[in-house]
Amino acid sequence: MAAAPEWAQRAEQGHALALRLMAWIAVTLGRPVARLLLHPITLYYLVFAAPARRASKRYLTRALGRPAHWRDVYRHVHTFAATVLDRVYFVRGELQAFDIGLTGSELVDAQVAEGGGAFLLGAHIGSFESLHAVGSSRPGLRVAMAMFPDNARKIHKVLQALAPDFELGIIPIGQAGSTLAIREWLAGGGLVGLLGDRHIGADGPRTGNLELPFLGRPAPFSEGPLRLALLLRKRVIFMVGLYLGGNRYEVRFQALADFSLATDAGAREALLREALARYVALLEALVRESPYNWFNFYDYWCEDPPAATP
Repeated sequence: MAAAPEWAQRAEQGHALALRLMAWIAVTLGRPVARLLLHPITLYYLVFAAPARRASKRYLTRALGRPAHWRDVYRHVHTFAATVLDRVYFVRGELQAFDIGLTGSELVDAQVAEGGGAFLLGAHIGSFESLHAVGSSRPGLRVAMAMFPDNARKIHKVLQALAPDFELGIIPIGQAGSTLAIREWLAGGGLVGLLGDRHIGADGPRTGNLELPFLGRPAPFSEGPLRLALLLRKRVIFMVGLYLGGNRYEVRFQALADFSLATDAGAREALLREALARYVALLEALVRESPYNWFNFYDYWCEDPPAATP
């Protein structure tokens, strides 16, 4: 059996710990004070999280098109910490402190009006929780995140403690009944959010992982989210909530694929590959536009030598 990828072994656990710390600071001290404390927190991670620091520098060198310096890595980690902090306020419904721009919302409005559900495909870039700002002005907008069970439990526990009245829609995936649960949510007109920039296990034609050019070097991407949309014959909308600094965010929606149209098996497969290539191209354009917003602090291109087996 293939070993679990590095991000699955440690990234979500670290994210849950960071979220718990940020939650205490945010609720106890308030956002202005909490933002000041982001600097020592960032320094701590720069000093003690060597693998994340190395991965950040490697990624930023590609995204920036020049050698990344310690200031770039600092800004990258600080941006991540800032979005984790703001996640607390988003789930608590405290949106008045934010200036949030919106592009492409007509796609979501039209989908909600039509019914039938759709997928929102995002990435570990910016803040997915900024979507709550969109939903707050659209009562008919129902979104559930599809996540692996272990990650869902960790994140759900922290966020639910922060906002007991907040309906945190999470559909566990990778287990019996997951596809049926997603199908039922979509049938009720809901939207299902997925993050598509991490792959599972080894690469190859039987794993659903494909290598595609990304920032000048092939990187593994999973076709799983798009294949699920193909299976259920649903539209896919690309979504991102970019952090622009301070209290500013920009939420964007963009049409990615419509799997409800293709009926021929060959045409569906071709559409799937085209959609995945388009997704990777959109992601690359975004990280070049906002390089400090992308939060995959691990060996994304699988360049490190494998660990020695004892």
